[in-house]
Amino acid sequence: MNITRRDGLRIAAAAVASSCCGQSFAAEPYPVRPVRIVVGFPPGSTADIIARLLGQSLSSRLGQPFVIENRPGASGNLATESVVRAAPDGYTLLFVTSPNAVNATFYENLSFNFLRDIVPVAGVGRGPLVLLASSSLPARTIPEFIAYARTPGVKISMASSGTGTITHVAGELFKLAAEVPMLHVPYRGETPAIT
Repeated sequence: MNITRRDGLRIAAAAVASSCCGQSFAAEPYPVRPVRIVVGFPPGSTADIIARLLGQSLSSRLGQPFVIENRPGASGNLATESVVRAAPDGYTLLFVTSPNAVNATFYENLSFNFLRDIVPVAGVGRGPLVLLASSSLPARTIPEFIAYARTPGVKISMASSGTGTITHVAGELFKLAAEVPMLHVPYRGETPAIT
C-alpha cells in the first residue's frame, strides 16, 4: 500500500490526538497560576491579535492571567521550540498557525517533531488568503493581473510574512499555477509585508 505524505501526516495527527483521549486524570482546578500563550509572530499580527482576544476571554472566564508572549522568527519555529522545551504542565501553550503545518515539511533539521511534540487542545478559527496589490497597478482582476505580470519588462515583487509562511507558500503556488514570474520578498510579520 502506498501512503502519501499528506495521508501520513493525517494519520500521525489522528494518533497524537487520540493518544490523549481515554486517559483518566484527577479533577484538579486549572489554571492555578498564570498561563503563557506563545505566538510565533510579532505584536500586531493577526495571530497576535487573535491570541490576545482569546487570552482576554480565557482570563475572565478562568480567573487567571493568560499572558501573550511573542517569539517571532523562523516562521514560528522559535516559538514552537520554546513551547516544546517548556514543562509539559499546560501552563505554556502554543498558538498554532498554518506555518506550523508547512514547517513540518519545509525544514529538514528541526530540533522537534511537531506532530509528536505538540498536542492539539482547541481549534480557534480559520482565515482566507487574499491577493492584495497597490491601487496604482493597472490590473483590477486576477486575469488582468496575470496578463500584466507576463508582460515583457514588467517586474513584480511578492511580499510575504516570511520564508516558509503560508503567504509565501500560497504565493509560490500562485506563481506556478499562473506561470508568472514574481520576486519573493520576505518580511518579519504580515504587517510590514502588507505595508
